[in-house]
Amino acid sequence: MDLSPRVRAACDLDVAEAREGGGRHEYDGKPQDLSPAGVRTGLARMAQARAAGPRAADPHDEAQLAAAEEHKRVVYAELELHRSNPLLHLSELDLACYDRDYAPAAERDAARAEHLAAWPRVADAAVESLDQVSAPVAQALLEAVRGLSAGLTGPGLTGPGLTGPGLAGPGLAGPGEAALAAHARLVAHIEQSAATGHPDPALGGPGLTALMSSAEAMPVDLGRLAEQADAERDRLHALLADGCARLEPGSRVRPALEVARELVRDHPDGDGVIEAARLWTERAIEFTRDHDLVPYHDGICLVGPAPESRRWAMAMMSWAAAGEPEGPSWYHITPPEKSWPQRAQDEWLEVFSATTLPGITVHEVAPGHFSHGRAMRRLTSEVRRNLRSNAFVEGWAHYAEELCVEEGFGDGDPRIPIGIWLEALVRVTRLACAIGVHTAGMSVQDAARRFEADTHLSGPAALSEASRATFDPTYGRYTWGKLELLKLRERARKEWGAGFTLQRFHKALLDLGSPALGLLGTAVDRG
Repeated sequence: MDLSPRVRAACDLDVAEAREGGGRHEYDGKPQDLSPAGVRTGLARMAQARAAGPRAADPHDEAQLAAAEEHKRVVYAELELHRSNPLLHLSELDLACYDRDYAPAAERDAARAEHLAAWPRVADAAVESLDQVSAPVAQALLEAVRGLSAGLTGPGLTGPGLTGPGLAGPGLAGPGEAALAAHARLVAHIEQSAATGHPDPALGGPGLTALMSSAEAMPVDLGRLAEQADAERDRLHALLADGCARLEPGSRVRPALEVARELVRDHPDGDGVIEAARLWTERAIEFTRDHDLVPYHDGICLVGPAPESRRWAMAMMSWAAAGEPEGPSWYHITPPEKSWPQRAQDEWLEVFSATTLPGITVHEVAPGHFSHGRAMRRLTSEVRRNLRSNAFVEGWAHYAEELCVEEGFGDGDPRIPIGIWLEALVRVTRLACAIGVHTAGMSVQDAARRFEADTHLSGPAALSEASRATFDPTYGRYTWGKLELLKLRERARKEWGAGFTLQRFHKALLDLGSPALGLLGTAVDRG
């Protein structure tokens, strides 16, 4: 199905997300032009399409579309993030989007080959655009930039799926050789920024406010949001303390985070983590179906290791998107590298402990992202199928974790709520640190200390979370979205009275797709 000019222009300014998140595979092999000229052209096309109209027939859809247009204007015209944030460019170089079997292998191989052949253009556009990268952002993303070429090196570029039409033959001749050379130029550019870039990554209060407000179609008071983050942290610490006391009744009172840090040491080994994730995937899907927590319970969710270029993420969902034929979704898990020192492997595996893996799986699978993806496939509105609020996407999945505690997930195992509160503390600390780093002069080291004080993370894990604030300034969206959903649920309870059920509330929400937080009220008004 073709898109109307306004929706098309918006998708053209977010190609990687449209391709994978929305399943718009007409973008396969055709990465976005993020050069200065390419961005100007895209903005002009969006402004022209908006001026020409027409407005979306549904007022909610019009508001969602207008919010998406305004957000892209803020990102590219007002804040010019394509000049300061390599993450935008990384998304356009990523080839892992072709790994999932949404189409025949030959078709995906051809698209991957076309995409790889475009790497010199995309990498050179990135070098041209990225003239304002701060040192902390470059340092935080350098390994991810380097990792883009994982699987591309070696005679003939014979990594998985890299033997299709147009790829290099022996000796790295042709498109493959050019792609690797272009990648090397980009790596060198980011290395230079890491060494000589400005030391302050902050967007500033007005910049962060504009970024968050435009994305969610609502005014944002960062001071008030920081207060909400502190209040939520205190609530979670109280829940964690209660959970740990229940786990150790009658024992001496120990700090909850001390107990939690011991609990996460009980984890599978590197070879067992995928099987543990499969087990919890089955349990989460069964629990969600038995409690009828979401409108749809179909689809297949497979579990396996993450593609090499995405092993910076410990766990992630790649769903069967709305715009593509039916197929399996993938819950990707990243075990530690066997070459790492044993201590580093053990620290990595703490994420997949018997305490934390159940909540992570609920978030990624059911009733979280996988369930959300199944609802997205039922939508008929082109706006709702293709334009998503990231704060809703992550807020929904984070809300799903607390929902499952409320509904009794885990057969009374006290570790499961503890794990969910631990993950929630990491998410709320992200919100506090994003605001602090970008508006209050908080350094990455200051943020790392806050993670160590308020969560079970320490050392490199705390520093990694703190560093993410530099290049992902809205990564507080998990907690922000959850809090707005909980607030809306209370409104629905009051307004619907005896007619309120969780299934009704969740269907009303998911019928909107992934609405901006400022537009959530439509679910109650129409539900």
